[in-house]
Amino acid sequence: MTSEIRPVSDADWPGVWPVIHDVIKAEETFPYDPSMPESVARDMWIERPPGLTVVAADGAEILGTAKMGTNRPGPGAHVSTASFMVARQARGRGVGTALCRYAVAWARQQGYASMQFNAVVETNTAAVSLYRREGFQVIGTVPRSFRHPAHGRVGLHVMYLEFDPPS
Repeated sequence: MTSEIRPVSDADWPGVWPVIHDVIKAEETFPYDPSMPESVARDMWIERPPGLTVVAADGAEILGTAKMGTNRPGPGAHVSTASFMVARQARGRGVGTALCRYAVAWARQQGYASMQFNAVVETNTAAVSLYRREGFQVIGTVPRSFRHPAHGRVGLHVMYLEFDPPS
């Protein structure tokens, strides 16, 4: 992969929106409304501090994007979460792996104790395999909770990675 991962800028949005739109329109991996307007998608995807949204870019081309932050506030604020979207033309090139590693490193650096993904579609085998390679475990599956266009109702995995305790 010959890209850099960096915080998203306003100038990146015209390249980020097509990635998000393509992913949600497919209805295969994210439980987002496929008719979500661009303005709503932007508000949903661009994290506010202390969270972070990044892009993987090859020059001006946006290959993927990730958002990361606190999974739940209050007593659960020590657990982070992240979401990733990779442009169709960049899939299979290591972009998702690089974004996942970036998010995990960011969460560790921010002092989180772990990372949890709340809704990984079980038929998204590329993502499930990637997360397992990076040390995540499936700790539960909510059966038949995602309506996949080709597979019907499939489960959503909760995936979890506990970080090493600080030395």
